[in-house]
Amino acid sequence: MSELFGPMFARGKAAETVTDRAWLQAMLEAEVALAAAAASWQAVPSDSAEAIRKAADPERFDIGEVARSTARIGNPVGGVVDRLRELVGPEHAAAVHHRATSQDILDTAMMLVARDAVTTVAEDLAACERASIDLHHRAGETRMIGRTLLQQAVPVRSAALFAQWRNALQLARDQLEGLEYFASYSGPVGSVGNDGLDPRVMLAFAQTLELTPSFDWHTVRSPVVRIAAAAAESAGTCGKIAVDIILLSQNEIGEVGEARGGGSTSMPHKHNPVAATAARACATRTPGLVSTLYAAMPQELQRSPGLWHSEWEALTDLLRLTGSAAAWLRESLEGLRIHPEAMQRNLEGGPA
Repeated sequence: MSELFGPMFARGKAAETVTDRAWLQAMLEAEVALAAAAASWQAVPSDSAEAIRKAADPERFDIGEVARSTARIGNPVGGVVDRLRELVGPEHAAAVHHRATSQDILDTAMMLVARDAVTTVAEDLAACERASIDLHHRAGETRMIGRTLLQQAVPVRSAALFAQWRNALQLARDQLEGLEYFASYSGPVGSVGNDGLDPRVMLAFAQTLELTPSFDWHTVRSPVVRIAAAAAESAGTCGKIAVDIILLSQNEIGEVGEARGGGSTSMPHKHNPVAATAARACATRTPGLVSTLYAAMPQELQRSPGLWHSEWEALTDLLRLTGSAAAWLRESLEGLRIHPEAMQRNLEGGPA
């Protein structure tokens, strides 16, 4: 993530859950869980599984070296496995990555990363809901002019607008909280039962990580696009509310205002709605990422050359931007000021 633009586009806790370090941690968690699952069915020695658990400390891995393995074999799992085998030594090396393929580990890591990110997004959306409820209560019976097609229409209760925001946020959060996250353990050609893969190990693997045991989904990408769709709904909801705040904050309207407005390098009198503006900017970038993930669905046969690979950064960026939009909107809503006098003024003015 850019250091220069990160403060806008990597806002809030979700950004921390999708870093390179977080992905590395998730890959290691998957390898540890796989070793434990295999040991539970005597497929690998229990002391080897314990050695793998002890060795899987992200601090003992060089992100740069893992990244170089991505260039060598087309994904970062090779570097993780090589280093893990080095750390456990020859005695336990054969137990590392038990009958898995790189896609198993990376897809499972993707689910772990996504679950952590979605949890933080849902928390911020819940906070936005609470802020909207507070605005609803503060608005009381205050009326404002309704606006359709950006033209003045008929009077409405201002509380109704804040209730609409709250309902939209709840719908988006419901989608996030209804998501499932699937483990992947399908081996070299994406099919449990081939090459000696034991379905019992797959079940134990999923249970250890608290993921859903799954069918073979190496080239069936519904688990990914469902996360993408729910994230896009959340981002779009944040963008819609942010636009409302921006419009109602205009000097000519002035019916709401952010507590911490931003200034201007040339116009110090301005009180720009920075948080809502940033939320909108983050949300605006998400549709293209969603389309990338949908475009990656028609994957070839048992493993796709290129389409699978296109998902990793696209989903990472989508979750980071959605989380940033939610975090910015939370800041905007929690400090939002209602100006009843401006609502009354605009109401009395009526349509031109």
